[in-house]
Amino acid sequence: MQDIAKWLAKYQSDGVRIGIKELIHYQGKTALLNLSPRKTVQAKLAGAYLAKTKGRGMEFDEARHYQAGDDIRAIDWRVTARTGKTHTKLYREEKERPVFVLTDLSSSMQFGTQFLFKSVQAAHLSALIAWSARKRGDRIGGLVFNQFQHIECKPFTRQKAVLSLLNSMMKVQQGAQHQESTLNEEPITLANACARLRRLAHPGSLVFIISDFSQLDEIAKQHIAQLSKHCEVIAYPISDPFEHRLPQVKMSQRVTLSDGQNRQQIVLGEKDTEVLYCNQHQAQFDKIENTLKQCKAQVIQIDAGSPLELQLDRLSGSRYK
Repeated sequence: MQDIAKWLAKYQSDGVRIGIKELIHYQGKTALLNLSPRKTVQAKLAGAYLAKTKGRGMEFDEARHYQAGDDIRAIDWRVTARTGKTHTKLYREEKERPVFVLTDLSSSMQFGTQFLFKSVQAAHLSALIAWSARKRGDRIGGLVFNQFQHIECKPFTRQKAVLSLLNSMMKVQQGAQHQESTLNEEPITLANACARLRRLAHPGSLVFIISDFSQLDEIAKQHIAQLSKHCEVIAYPISDPFEHRLPQVKMSQRVTLSDGQNRQQIVLGEKDTEVLYCNQHQAQFDKIENTLKQCKAQVIQIDAGSPLELQLDRLSGSRYK
């Protein structure tokens, strides 16, 4: 409990609301993420990533024997003098790769039992991605949504783009916790958000989807699969420890759970109940992960019950400082 209090104090966070100071904290933690592309970059604009096509550019790739039609200005005179045969320099063309972050702050994300709400952890991860992209010179854009509203952030390279995304998350989080749906209002779903993201993300983009994926239906699956055909998609399922196993208690007791509207009772301290609960929820998490992998997305599980820095540090295998 003391460790949790120390981390919350470090973030200047209460674990429930999203504040600008805790999001700016990640500006100094960009080493935790590696945004190097795993797929061929397809964007046409100049940028900081190397394409597999070879041509004139800023990054030297290799020297090869001179061929008819090669630009004589590209002759590598040192290699030519050393080998006695004419060689020409080849370069890898640099291309740009915009980064898009889809952040789910809907009602199912407004839950947490040990450290942060899932929505707050999602915002922390989104902030880290945005700051990392800015440091590398990528354009950063995003889409933040809850069941009532969505905000689209067009991709820019300046710090203003990062701050726009951070402010959007704070605004949408506040709306998720205070707004109420009307009878005539169609709720915004993960599928809706992914459909909008497909219109925003151009081929060659790096796309992050941060959600608990509780709304991962067939339509959302189709949109993610289509995104993966032209973009590199990384999915971060966010979960809370309570969603994996029931709290351990010394004596059997009945507790009441509520989502603000519905109430349900559950018995703690019964072995059979604990096993059934664990197995059912693990099957659901496995289904989500397998579905995302079928969509050709890279899947990285994130826990809302511990600091993001510690989790990413373990994943990268580096030593936390």
